Amino acid sequence: MKLGSLKEGGRDGTLIVVSRDLRHGVRATGIAATLQLALEDWSHLAPRLNALYDSLNAGDADGVFDLDPQALAAPMPRAYEFVDGSAYLPHVERVRRARGAEVPESFYSDPLMYQATSAGFYGPRDAVKVVSEDYGIDLEAEIVVITDDVPMAATPEQAAGHIQLVGLVNDVSLRNLIPGELAKGFGFLQSKPRSALSPVFVTPDELGAAWQDSKVHLPLLTHINDKWFGAPEAGVDMQFNFAQLVAHAAKTRPLSAGTIVGSGTIANEDTSKGASCFAEQRVVETLRDGKPSTPFMSFGDVVRIEMLDAAGNSIFGAIEQRIEQAAKP
Repeated sequence: MKLGSLKEGGRDGTLIVVSRDLRHGVRATGIAATLQLALEDWSHLAPRLNALYDSLNAGDADGVFDLDPQALAAPMPRAYEFVDGSAYLPHVERVRRARGAEVPESFYSDPLMYQATSAGFYGPRDAVKVVSEDYGIDLEAEIVVITDDVPMAATPEQAAGHIQLVGLVNDVSLRNLIPGELAKGFGFLQSKPRSALSPVFVTPDELGAAWQDSKVHLPLLTHINDKWFGAPEAGVDMQFNFAQLVAHAAKTRPLSAGTIVGSGTIANEDTSKGASCFAEQRVVETLRDGKPSTPFMSFGDVVRIEMLDAAGNSIFGAIEQRIEQAAKP
């Protein structure tokens, strides 16, 4: 099934079930007011939501409305936890090379991961607000999974059973602020503002054969100002699958229902597949030409991130955002 949230009902939005073709929706408030509440009682409420989904697709649900992407909040407008990995080895190697850092040997057996901003997510059509272009505005096109309650020290095999939903994220990064923060040895903060989530999250069964080994085996397509930027294969070159990433996050603490776990920027060894962030594109240019030629994003630029199934249909809907200057308080 496919689930989203409307920009109504408070900070956590209003849960809706969305048709497979992304054209129609129906409020699910008779089952759960928000997606967070649904995930907290997933084993009991998911069958009811799925029945409503079947009814919606069959054309006999009550209260159906045409879906307006502008009216959508992020499926989870806020989450208790968002932990973001960096599971694609080509991306890690290239970006670290660009700042003169080595890939730690432990990465090959232990995922990289950080605690990301989760107090608020942009909706799929909300503008990305940044104070200054000097910050080095970048996108990061990624896949996320959403869990129910995961016990502490769950194994990857156990963690796989706690992955209930899959979606997309534009993990906004401010590249020119990153080196100074990492030099302090304490991780990201100012360089990682709010991210944006796809219009809907879907259950893994909606992906069909594309969901295998806790990976999504489809390309993730990014356009900048209507121009193709990249479509790397998400199932290729992923050093750690989502089950391993969830288990890593739960090693020393349980994960609350509604935890979002990110893949990190999708990247392939094959550079002809393009990139999912400007930092990587600039590294490829530097390795090829001796210097980068593509600037970071400017105010007015528009990024579009989407994943299509084998028939060319949008699975999650598109994240489509304009970069805008934030107003000063």
